[in-house]
Amino acid sequence: MKRILLLIVALMLACSLASGQSILERLRQKGREVIENVVTGQNNNQQEEAEQPETSQQAPAAAGAWTCPDCGHTGNTGKFCEECGAKQPTGEVATWDCPECGHKGNTGKFCEECGAKQSDVASATTEEVKSDFVRGSVVLFQDDFKNEQVGEFPSKWDIQGEGNAETAVINGQKYLHFTAGYNFVEPLMENMKSYLPDVFTLEWDFFCSKQGELGQSSMQLIFDMERDTRVGLFELAYRSYNPDCWIQYDYSKPNSEDAVTGYLYNDEVIPYIKAGQWNHFAVSFNKRALKIYINDNRIVNLPNVQAPERFKFWSNGDYKYVGFTNVLLCAGAKELYERETTNLSEAAKAVEQAIAQTGKFVTNNILFDTGKATIKPESEPEIDKVAEYMKANPTARFEVQGHTDSQGSDKVNDPLSQERAEAVVKALEAKGVDPFNLRAVGKGSHEPVADNSTDAGRAQNRRVEFIKK
Repeated sequence: MKRILLLIVALMLACSLASGQSILERLRQKGREVIENVVTGQNNNQQEEAEQPETSQQAPAAAGAWTCPDCGHTGNTGKFCEECGAKQPTGEVATWDCPECGHKGNTGKFCEECGAKQSDVASATTEEVKSDFVRGSVVLFQDDFKNEQVGEFPSKWDIQGEGNAETAVINGQKYLHFTAGYNFVEPLMENMKSYLPDVFTLEWDFFCSKQGELGQSSMQLIFDMERDTRVGLFELAYRSYNPDCWIQYDYSKPNSEDAVTGYLYNDEVIPYIKAGQWNHFAVSFNKRALKIYINDNRIVNLPNVQAPERFKFWSNGDYKYVGFTNVLLCAGAKELYERETTNLSEAAKAVEQAIAQTGKFVTNNILFDTGKATIKPESEPEIDKVAEYMKANPTARFEVQGHTDSQGSDKVNDPLSQERAEAVVKALEAKGVDPFNLRAVGKGSHEPVADNSTDAGRAQNRRVEFIKK
């Protein structure tokens, strides 16, 4: 009986052990499955994350990346904005506070909070004026090319040269496009030889491509006295791939072979250019003073140049986008000089006004002994008022010209006029005028302003001119 009981107990223990091993095996299998599922899930998640496209939140900005202050494009890595071509600012970036919502620390052109545009007028640190353009009041010629047929030569223009031009479109704007060769184009006017008044404004738009695009070569605005007599040149060369930009100008002085020239390069021009946009150019001319503007910024200011009679544009068709649109010619312009009240006497103000309007002061009231360079005492008031004006303008330089009538030979009159001019310079020096700013020139009787056959005419020809240089 005991044996039977022991056998039963042994069998029960064996079954228990087998069952326990089976349970343990099942637990082990279940654990392996859980672990595999966890690992597989992690791998799947990693794969899904790898397959997701990068976003601005997931992808950190590259080291040294910067945000364009002009268009707001982020993540730029080169020296120029990948969106608008603006050059990366150097040094500390200027910030501004929004006048609309008060948000502080904006760096772009638009408020980061409400989107208001930054004021175009920066905080002035000097009294230098750059945007003084005033359009003339009477329209003489206008062409926006809206009614022109694309592919045809514009109906309001004429062309000279070896190439061609036609109407084309950029950014929805029709324009005159130089398509091949080198060409001059000019407006069709009633009097093609002479149509520019003494006071006028001329405006036009010119397209500048984005950085990296094939840009345009140079384009010139030329002023003529007659069809082939050039008295003025303004040239813009813009190549966007660097970008590379420069301006040159060359204008004749009135009644002389002298000229005033200038050259602006890259950093002196690029800040005024809007890449990938139409840019507005303007010229203001008032009797003798010429000013040139790019996008309302004055870049050229010449006080005394030859008045032109006509204008034309020159370019070539070897590059993309070369052309112009929105041409507007008007009579009238900003006043030559809008002066503040000065402390000059009324007599000296007359000198100031004459020089402001004509570039020179002419007088018959400086008198000399007959046939000599000795200044008569009654000339003192005239010399005093000229000296007063010149001392009030100590940086201005003048040519003092002596003129005689035609009585006597050139052999006598030429050296006499020179001696009289030198005598006037010495008299002004004695009044405190810097002689460095004065140059004596004798003109003899070679430039009469009146009839030498009469006493009145000869009196007018015996004169002294003070010409501002």
